[in-house]
This record gives sequence, C-alpha cells and structure tokens, in this order.
Amino acid sequence: LGRAVDASVYSPELIARKHGSQPLKALRRSVEILAALGGFALRLGIDQRQGKLVQNMKKRAGELRRIFTRLGPTFVKLGQGLSTRPDLCPPDYLEELSELQDALPTFPDAEAFACIERELDLSLESIFSSVSPEPIAAASLGQVYKAQLRYSGQVVAVKVQRPGIEEAIGLDFYLIRGVGKLINKYVDFITTDVLALIDEFACRVYQELNYVQEAQNARRFKKLYADKADVLVPDIFWDYTSRKVLTMEWVEGTKLNEQVAIESQGLKVLDLVNTGIQCSLRQLLEYGFFHADPHPGNLLATPDGKLAFLDFGMMSETPEEARFAIIGHVVHLVNRDYEAMARDYYALKFLSPDVDVTPIVPALRDFFDDALNYTVSELNFKTLVDGLGAVFYQYPFNVPAYYALILRSLTVLEGLALYADPNFKVLAASYPYFAKRLLTDPNPYLRDALIELLFKDGKFRWNRLENLLQQGSKDRDFSAKDALQPVLKLLLDPNGEELRLLVIKEAVRVSEAIALGSVVDTYNSMPEFLRSLVFSGNGNGPLTMSATELESTLELRDQVSRIWSLLQSSESFDPAILQPIVQVLQQPEARRLGGRVAGGVGQRLAARFLQQLLRA
Repeated sequence: LGRAVDASVYSPELIARKHGSQPLKALRRSVEILAALGGFALRLGIDQRQGKLVQNMKKRAGELRRIFTRLGPTFVKLGQGLSTRPDLCPPDYLEELSELQDALPTFPDAEAFACIERELDLSLESIFSSVSPEPIAAASLGQVYKAQLRYSGQVVAVKVQRPGIEEAIGLDFYLIRGVGKLINKYVDFITTDVLALIDEFACRVYQELNYVQEAQNARRFKKLYADKADVLVPDIFWDYTSRKVLTMEWVEGTKLNEQVAIESQGLKVLDLVNTGIQCSLRQLLEYGFFHADPHPGNLLATPDGKLAFLDFGMMSETPEEARFAIIGHVVHLVNRDYEAMARDYYALKFLSPDVDVTPIVPALRDFFDDALNYTVSELNFKTLVDGLGAVFYQYPFNVPAYYALILRSLTVLEGLALYADPNFKVLAASYPYFAKRLLTDPNPYLRDALIELLFKDGKFRWNRLENLLQQGSKDRDFSAKDALQPVLKLLLDPNGEELRLLVIKEAVRVSEAIALGSVVDTYNSMPEFLRSLVFSGNGNGPLTMSATELESTLELRDQVSRIWSLLQSSESFDPAILQPIVQVLQQPEARRLGGRVAGGVGQRLAARFLQQLLRA
C-alpha cells in the first residue's frame, strides 16, 4: 500500500490542466484520431445518404474494430466498454467490438526489468532465481513474465506496466472528453449522458493502472468466491507488488476457448462453463462484487478440473437493491407481467423516474411473447440479450455498467459452451440458482417475489411450486430446511393476514383433496361385489362429482404428494427439520391459523357428505 500512495487517480480537472498546457502534443494526437475516425464517419454519412446504413452495418462495425486496434490501448479499452452497452450501440456493433483483443506489440524486456527493480527497490537477481527471457503474454496495459522466487522456489506470474501508458491514456481521455461535451450539447438523438459515461469508464481504466488495487481486488474475489472447491483464484505476493508490478501465483491451465486441449486432459468444457455460470450468478446476485473483464483469456481450466479466474484490474459492483430487483425482474418475466417489468427499470436505474414506461410495454410484449414460446431449456441467452438490446437502443434507457457487463459475461460463457454442445442454453443452467434463491432467501423483497410467483387471482399455483422445487434441487447448495422455514415465518407474520386468507383457502382445498382421494383409492381397491353392497349399486363411484372435478381433485392431491417427495429427495432433508416448524406452530397465531383451516376442512367435508345424501 505504501508503494501505491502516489498512484494516479482519474480527475477530469487534473488531466485538463496537464494536457491543456501541451497544445502541440494534443494537436498531433487529435489529427491522428480524426484522420482515423473522420474517414469512418464520412463512410457512415455516405451510407446514410444512399440508404445503405443497415445493409452495411456489419461491414462498418468491422472497420471500427480495426480502427480502435490501430489507435492503441485507450481505444481498445473504449471499444471493449462499448461492446457492453446495448443502449448505445446496435447489435452488429456490439458483436464486432466484443472481439477486440488487448494484443499490442511487446515493449523491450530491459525496460520491463528496470521497472521491476525501480518499483520494488530490489535487484532482479535478489528477487527471482529465474525469469522468462521474453513475455509470456502482452496486453494493452502491460506484459507478463514467468519467474521463480529465489526465497521459496515458488513459480509466479509477474505483470509489468507498459512505460508511458498513463501519459498516453490521460491525453486520449482529455481529447475524448472534449468530444463528449460536444455530443451532449448538440446531438439530440443520444439520450445518455455521454460525458458521465466517459468519466465512469476512464475511472475504471485508471484503476487498472494501479496494480496494488488489482491485488486487493484479487484478494477480495478469492475470499468471496474461492470457497467453492471448483473455483481457483491465485494468491498475491505482496512483498513483490507495487502500483506498476504485480506478482501472483502462477496458474497452470488451458484457456477456456481451447476445447480440444481441455478435453484431451479428460476434462469437460460444459462442467467448467457451468462452474463459471454459477460463480457469475453469485458475483451478480449474492455479493455484488464481480469480474468486469470476462473474456475467455481470463478463464483457465486447470489440470485438476478447476476454473481459474485471472486479471482483476477491472471489477464492478452491483448495488444491493439492484440484486433483488433483478430476481424480481425474472419473476415478472416468467409471469409475463410486462407492466411490472417496465416498472422494474426504475428500481434498476435504467430509466429516470420522469420517463413514462407506457410506450415500452408493447415493445417488451412483442419481443418476449415470441421468445417465451420456447421453454427455458430452448431459449438462447444471446438471442434474449440481443432482443433486449434492440429495445434499450430504441428507448431512453441508460443501462448501468454492472448490468451490461454481467450480461456480457454470461453471453461469453454460453458462446464457449456452444462449441462443446450446440444445444447448451445458459438460461437452463442458471434457472436452478434463481429457483433456489426464491425458495430459500429470507430477504423480504424475494419473499414477496415468491408469493407473486405462486399466487395468481387468489389461487395457489402448485405447478409453479413443483417446478421451482425441481429446478432448485438441481443446485448443489439447495436445502429443504431453508426452503420450509422462511415461508412459514412469513405466513405467521403479524402483517400477513392477506396471505393467511389465501393459504387457509388453499389448505382447505388440499386437505379435502387428500381426504376425497383416500375415499376414491379405498373404493378402487374394493372387490366389485363389496362396492355394490357399500355404495348401493352406484355405478358412478363413491362420490357424486363430475369426472372433470374428480380429475382436478386427484391431480391436486398428486401434485402435493410429488412436492413432498421432492423435499424428501433433497440431500439435506432430515425429518428433524420439522421440529422447529412444530415449535413455530405452537405460537398463538399458528394455533389460530390451524383452527381456521380445520374449520374450513370440516365445513367442506360436511357439505360434500350432505350433497352425497341428497343425490342418493
């Protein structure tokens, strides 16, 4: 930390003061940028005049990617940032810019080694017994060497920052901010605050320049997510880390997009992708601290089958309220409640409170009604993201960076999985996690979302509960104990009268279905002569019910039985989990609830019995 006290922090005022006093340098770089981007803008203008804007969009997107690569690190990072912004770029541009690589020519090894000695105030020979003679990898901000520590023999990766990179990036952002001011002032059709977007992105890039911050990110990420046996995060060697040098544990592994090499080791790409998806969901929806640069080069398959995460320079955080709002958004999607989905965008900070969501609802309906005709296992996540991106682009959305980045992360993982299995769908792999969270999380927002999912028009949807349990039980962390008790506590809450009325009504229905089902089962097990004797030759069976009503009653009984079987099949199921429930049921409110249910069941069965007598 002491070595990073003078690390630069992004400040628009400071870079304006510094580079504003160097007009010739700024002019030369401006000419270089304008020559590259001006020609591109001219070709776009010609396309528009000729009515070929849509026809040539894919071609122009490829040109822009190549221009950004030529213009250097700042524009490579800028392009990667734009590739996660569906509110700013059409889908063709998003796809093309997402292919931008950090690859740039290496800088001289002598400069790198001098930087290590200068930053750590130690000679190279005193730190390492060996160092690779050339970089193992090079990126836009630095390059990586493989080395062996002299004191322990530990093999490490040493990342060294590119000389002059901070100066170059500062100048570029100074010029880009000038363009952003002009766009905000004169370009009406772009509704996003471009200047704020540039400042947010520049702040992230400057954080990447501070390797001590990256080391702290890695330590925090390891603490939160490497508790799972199949996730690996390398250790940091703090004695040999500074703001321009980062030394961490060397990880032997294969890039996740090298499928043949992975499978030759007896590993399965799909298992690793599933690990990545589960970890991404935990990053987004549990702790909110997540990896914001999720390209395949940062994910390695280790020989023992673990998924290793690398490069923690660019991280992001999901606000707590947004984590729960996203799960609620999924519930509204499942319910096809597009008005509620549109309102969710306020809570997610996609829209300012003064924006009317009424025109957005038909666009959501048009897209999702078609998309939801597929089952969860059939729906392609990239198709979903592209469709949402088209909606975001048409309306005044301002998609927060955290949301766009996590969508990109899941899209990258699905893309990797599709090479191994063309039928893989990231939504199907994610659904068990959502189901588990809805069933087990005691957070009030998620409890309300669960009620909204299970109850509709005063009726309980047993098929939804059965489906949630089926999916939730596929998650290895699912616990039947956790799924039972929070629901019961909610039911007995002093403010839960409205829910209690619904539950009483449903409990009466279920109790009646079990009782009548037992009568039918008993009747069906009787010999023919005994049926005639007991039921006086009634050929319609023991109950004077229509076939449809009887079928519905028996289906309800069978559904409840299947749900109980699902709970019992959970690895964590233990009859002892019912003990705290029995204790809760001894509370006065629970006894009153039980009395109301028993009274309702008694009334329904008495009515059935009287009906039988009258019809007989």
